[in-house]
Amino acid sequence: MARRYDSSTTTFSPEGRLHQVEYAIEAINNAGTCIGILAKDGIVMASEKRVTSGLLAPSKSSEKTYKISQHVACNVAGLTADANILIDQARLRAGRYEYQYCEPIPVEQLVELVCNYKQAYTQYGGLRPFGVAFLFAGYDEHYGFQLYQSDPSGNYSGWKATVIGSNNQAGKSLLKNEYGSSSSSEEEEEEKEGEMKVEGAATEEISMPDVKGALRLAVKVLNKTMDASASSSEKMELYVMSLENGQVVHKILNKEEAQKVIDEVEAEATPAGET
Repeated sequence: MARRYDSSTTTFSPEGRLHQVEYAIEAINNAGTCIGILAKDGIVMASEKRVTSGLLAPSKSSEKTYKISQHVACNVAGLTADANILIDQARLRAGRYEYQYCEPIPVEQLVELVCNYKQAYTQYGGLRPFGVAFLFAGYDEHYGFQLYQSDPSGNYSGWKATVIGSNNQAGKSLLKNEYGSSSSSEEEEEEKEGEMKVEGAATEEISMPDVKGALRLAVKVLNKTMDASASSSEKMELYVMSLENGQVVHKILNKEEAQKVIDEVEAEATPAGET
């Protein structure tokens, strides 16, 4: 029955499904893993770098992380060629808004504009959905740091921590257990326990890690989702968005800095395995 409807993006199946959109989402589930984690003092995005051949010349710029404007960046999982079209659209909309209103575009408004463009490709005949999912990281003066995820259907949602790409369910389950608990330092945990005893708080709130804790957590998740047995800085890319003197700073960690984070995670895991 599905074969009658899976060649068109504009026709619903009797079960109420758009098969071409589902196939696009499935293509993303086979792409390299991307992780986004919201921290107290910034946003961390980590992505898996897949090398298909040793003969390929190294890329001069990142193929997973893209700067859209001074206050927004994104991570890409899926078809890079499709992503380039949407990134160009996002940069155009951000530039037009800033030219017209003399201030940066709100992060969610930019995400919504990109998702509306993606949704149109699921509604008109002769088009196919974009085979790419995004993690948008941004900062504005009203809502601070924000993290959004979007998929080929045009849906988007805000997250504190999420995973897209291959093995994303395993990554999300690890984030549920680790985010806000093991990522914080021992001193912060002791202070929090003292506050909870004094206040007698009944509700349990998730505390955001700092950027360093978020980086270690991102590496843990990548270690779980990647197929490779041993992790290295050549197989993953770590990105940090932070705020310095009121200005948003974008930074992709170099190999030495990334390897230092990986070594810290492995050092933490080794005693736990021995005990």
